[in-house]
Amino acid sequence: MSFEQCQHVNTLMGKFSKTWFVAGGWAIDLFIGKETREHKDIEIAIFRKDQLHLKRYLYDWDFKQVKKGEFYGWGNEFLELPVHEIHATHKLSGEKIEVLLNETEENDWKFRRDLRIHAPINSVWSVSETGIPYLNPEIVLLYKAKNTREKDHQDFLAIKDLLNNKQKQWLRNALELHEPEHRWLEFLV
Repeated sequence: MSFEQCQHVNTLMGKFSKTWFVAGGWAIDLFIGKETREHKDIEIAIFRKDQLHLKRYLYDWDFKQVKKGEFYGWGNEFLELPVHEIHATHKLSGEKIEVLLNETEENDWKFRRDLRIHAPINSVWSVSETGIPYLNPEIVLLYKAKNTREKDHQDFLAIKDLLNNKQKQWLRNALELHEPEHRWLEFLV
């Protein structure tokens, strides 16, 4: 069980006063409690409303926003949809981190690809036994359902039997709205 990258990010974000959590494949592994596959990078997620707080917190990092797969500088403007991805590089060490912006409305988290899909804001993340916050697996899998790659399918297979009934039902309902032909639906009964 090696979560060095996650522990490092947890230390980095330790004094950030807003909500953040590990996303992507690492979030799946944090839920499972062990590393199930190799990870090339690490993503964290924050709520869109907190993006300028993050930029002030990581003052010694350079930031780029991603628009249609291209990197552009990010001044101090508030980034709106469709921009949802930020890449940060530490000015001295060259360390990199990817930040994903998540939508909220009042007390709800909203799925940016289909705003009909939502969940209570306090139900979208959990904390590992080692104190690392992570995006809950059913939401990670919903993001991975679009353009599913082999590693995304591996993540699904690793976790599908560990999801509780409520998580399975939420994911099933979300997939039926967003990706009604997705192959994972047959496993979520």
